[in-house]
Amino acid sequence: MKCLAFAGRNGKEIARDKLTLFFGVLFPVLILALMSLIGRSVPADIFPIGSLAPGIAVFGLSFLSLFAGMLVARDRSGAFMTRLLASPMRPADFIGGYLLPLLPVGFAQSLACLLFAALFGLRPGPGTLLAAAVLLPMGLFYDALGLLLGSLLTEKQIGGVCGALVTNVSAWLSGVWFDPALVGGAFEKVVKVFPFLHAAQAARAAIALDYANLLPHLCPTLPWSAAMTLAAVGVAGYRLSRN
Repeated sequence: MKCLAFAGRNGKEIARDKLTLFFGVLFPVLILALMSLIGRSVPADIFPIGSLAPGIAVFGLSFLSLFAGMLVARDRSGAFMTRLLASPMRPADFIGGYLLPLLPVGFAQSLACLLFAALFGLRPGPGTLLAAAVLLPMGLFYDALGLLLGSLLTEKQIGGVCGALVTNVSAWLSGVWFDPALVGGAFEKVVKVFPFLHAAQAARAAIALDYANLLPHLCPTLPWSAAMTLAAVGVAGYRLSRN
């Protein structure tokens, strides 16, 4: 109950930050619209909506790290954390309270992006809901990354790392701008080590209800999500125990 109450408070804090919500929800949709219009203006179909929309959805989830990181860093810098540490809450309550409220935000964010893509030719259906659910492990990855960085960095540093570095890495490695297979070689091999491209490909397979390709791309995202969550829990728990 303590964890859920704290999660409710954090959800309200996130909802109050209108600028952050704009960048997290509306900005990916605007990018999707812009890239789709650019794709329509050239003879070749360089941005097919079936590939572009899942990549943009993964890119949009990267803003969860900014939400979580800013919230944790802001709480650490003020007297609020001091009051919380004097309460009967345990480290597990803190960690769960920061991780839980952003998962439904990530699901809604992915679903909104995929539904908006219907305006540009992506046919909505059961695969749309499945794709949003398939992206939940990636949402947890970004959520945990924000918790990890928020436990280590200041609020100003979080803005630079999560707002610039993480989002750009996500965009480049998830295949939003180009297919890594076009580059090939060592770059393609490195990209396939990380979960970003696999998450986008799993979402594409889910939209098409292509279960044969869904699991091979979903499975690589799960160890990354689990590892990042464990790292965040370990670091956040350690920092809380020292306060």
